[in-house]
Amino acid sequence: MKGYLGIDVGSVSTNIVFMDEQTNVLESLYLRTNGQPVATVQKGLGQIKEKLPAKVVVRGVGTTGSGRQLTGIVVGADAIKNEITAHAVAASHLVPGVQSVLEIGGQDSKIIILRNGVVTDFAMNTVCAAGTGSFLDQQASRLNIAIEEFGDIALRGSTPVRIAGRCAVFAESDMIHKQQMGYNLDNILAGLCEALVRNYLNNVGKGKEILGPVVFQGGVAANAGMRKAFERALGLEVQIPKYFNVMGAVGAAMLAKDAVSKGVPTQFKGFGVADMEYKAGSFECDGCPNLCEVIEMAEQGKIIARWGDRCGKWSNALATREASRSC
Repeated sequence: MKGYLGIDVGSVSTNIVFMDEQTNVLESLYLRTNGQPVATVQKGLGQIKEKLPAKVVVRGVGTTGSGRQLTGIVVGADAIKNEITAHAVAASHLVPGVQSVLEIGGQDSKIIILRNGVVTDFAMNTVCAAGTGSFLDQQASRLNIAIEEFGDIALRGSTPVRIAGRCAVFAESDMIHKQQMGYNLDNILAGLCEALVRNYLNNVGKGKEILGPVVFQGGVAANAGMRKAFERALGLEVQIPKYFNVMGAVGAAMLAKDAVSKGVPTQFKGFGVADMEYKAGSFECDGCPNLCEVIEMAEQGKIIARWGDRCGKWSNALATREASRSC
């Protein structure tokens, strides 16, 4: 079997998919990052290897997400792309003709506008946590309900309560106030979903022309209450793709396939990466007034990458030394 790996490393989750040469997703993995991106990627590679045939050939690897650069260095990625590109590619592949992509992850949210398969506009919200997966997890825990049941309970709400959703702190305070006034939980959760959708459309989606087909992806797309609230607000059907929670990884795998399509050999270091020892460190460069904080990554005790220096003194020196060794 031959195929491509896609790895999406975010602040909350790390997702890995294996896609065959016909771009069919054969295996997918969703893990909590837990503040340890490298260790989580290693764990994920070990698990995905166990699911695949013994003689599988990885022809390319792509990384995306907030930890894409770090992960790309560790695994030997052929394509390192931002989340907008990865999510747009995945959505276009799974829902041909898609024109609007609504994505809400663990700690951020984004909107991508496509026309004729090309990204024409996008926006991201990384400042406020209101409406993201971490906020919904927190509220579910506070209310002592499983996050998996959140959406179904919200769907039962017949008269959604008006909740202030512009800020995570205000939303929680308003929910507590409404509970103390005697509103039932179904209507409070339904109201919260509608408030978070209003917040999303008034901030991330402000000024954007949202046309169908509309795709909703990211971990929050599992919440049926949020999907219904989007459909009410937009007056459009909202589709949830099959791999909604790992779409970034799907897009990364497809971008890796494209990167090696011209016969370029993959840089993938192999599944043995799962057993290697990695250590990250940093130091302050005092070579000029910028005082850059330089980050370095060591593999089995050997420095393999440095970044963070504005002038390239440290990162370029490492790259130059490696190039001279290969000559």
